[in-house]
Amino acid sequence: MNELLGNLDGLSLPLRLIGTAVLAVVTHLIVVLIRHLATFAHVGQQTKRFQKLRSVVTLATSAVIFSLYFFAIGLILKEFGVSLTAYLASASVIGLAIGFGSQGIVQDVVTGLTLIFSDLVDVGDLVEIGGQTGIVRAITMRFTELENALGANVFIPNRTINNIISYPRGYVRCIVDVTLRGSEEARKITEISALRIMQSTREQFPGILIAAPSSEGRIKLKAGKEILRIKFRIWPARGQPIETNYLQELIAELKQNDPDYQPWMIAVSYEVEEKTQRPQQAWPWQLSKRQAADAPGRQI
Repeated sequence: MNELLGNLDGLSLPLRLIGTAVLAVVTHLIVVLIRHLATFAHVGQQTKRFQKLRSVVTLATSAVIFSLYFFAIGLILKEFGVSLTAYLASASVIGLAIGFGSQGIVQDVVTGLTLIFSDLVDVGDLVEIGGQTGIVRAITMRFTELENALGANVFIPNRTINNIISYPRGYVRCIVDVTLRGSEEARKITEISALRIMQSTREQFPGILIAAPSSEGRIKLKAGKEILRIKFRIWPARGQPIETNYLQELIAELKQNDPDYQPWMIAVSYEVEEKTQRPQQAWPWQLSKRQAADAPGRQI
């Protein structure tokens, strides 16, 4: 580095200015390249399997870009007579002073690191933070970026994060149990109506759904009651169209075939099924251990 700086000092002023401009352009191109590589890493097979690695990539990218710009500015200022050593020393002192005066920035960085390494939030999780619900797209040095149900990007300063609600499945499961009654023909008509209106609701309210709705078919309860169970996988707090439009339309149609059919015969609930255990996140170097543990014939 010192030899390179000495060679630059030996050049004429125009050449040094050209070299400074080239340095600025090269630094910017490197930053653009790093961002593209980080974006490519997010969709890679390894980062899909290890969400924690995706979170670290976003934070490391932000730190590397900051460092590149920091040193590039120092080299540019050197051409205006500012000593590089003095610049680094003053930056440390100024940074310390700013750290005391702008504690919010320090809190952003510390909170971002805490979110990643404490397993509270990972890139790809569906969470609710500060009243904002969305999928975590990035955790940077200052902000946590969410993509909400409307496709908008929401940037939340890390220091403002107090409460976090995480949805391990990546959606809220809204379950509709439709009571089947009467003859087999009447039950078949009820089933067909419920499934048809389910598809109609999907087409009418696509924004509330994270995945396509599905049916578990008929379920015979121990008390002798038979129901048709339908599952809607929706965004948090977006179940109102199911509780209103879907139910009202279904009840109105069922009453045409069975005047005695009552609204209470259709039940809407959320997450009533037995929850499956969320798989523990692992780092790439822990893969061999996890694969050995999941190998056929091994008792877990």
